[in-house]
Amino acid sequence: MFKNKVTDVFFDLDHTLWDFDKNSAFTFQKIFVEQQINLEIGDFLEVYVPANLRFWKMYREEKITKSELRYQRLKSVFDTIGYPVSDQLIDILSDEYINNLSTFNNLFPNTIEVLDYLQPNYKLHIITNGFQEIQDKKLRNSGIHSYFNHIIDSEMAGVKKPNPIIFNLALNRANANPQTSLMIGDSLEADILGAKAVGFHTIHFNAHREESHNEAPIIYDLQEIKSFL
Repeated sequence: MFKNKVTDVFFDLDHTLWDFDKNSAFTFQKIFVEQQINLEIGDFLEVYVPANLRFWKMYREEKITKSELRYQRLKSVFDTIGYPVSDQLIDILSDEYINNLSTFNNLFPNTIEVLDYLQPNYKLHIITNGFQEIQDKKLRNSGIHSYFNHIIDSEMAGVKKPNPIIFNLALNRANANPQTSLMIGDSLEADILGAKAVGFHTIHFNAHREESHNEAPIIYDLQEIKSFL
């Protein structure tokens, strides 16, 4: 479908190549033991996962700051569960979460296989809303940093996806044209609609099993990318 149209493939990182939910769960397991938080990790994650997505949406929309994101996503979950924690402990957990998150390196199934398949024929890049301080560690520790020519993050761009500025910065850094560029990501709003508005081709990796739509081809396994390129 895109084989003769695309020269550059841009990937989102979290929830697309790097298995954020799995690595996040392992991180919380570790720091809860260290900080003596007596909560079943499953009960915590049941509330945390949707809350984290909600606060990240607010962060993308410039409604909260980075520090508010880090604090509020934990505070709201502990309050919902009814587990009392001090603000000081929340700050410690927030710092330890960031410090430990990139030490877990689970990728989605078939990530390496697909990158190996694409690299000989396409220039590969990353566009991520993640924090610059840890995204590079995630890429290096999981062994995929070398696949990518350019890595563009929201702190570098000064804006977050779906803002067109970050996509245009990525195109400029990669010396690419939107008409020959493909964006692959998990967020319909940030990755797909954001990239389409700038003129990219798009593929939606529906990692969250969201409702079907007609905005882009939808895949549920990264291996399906091979049928498009």
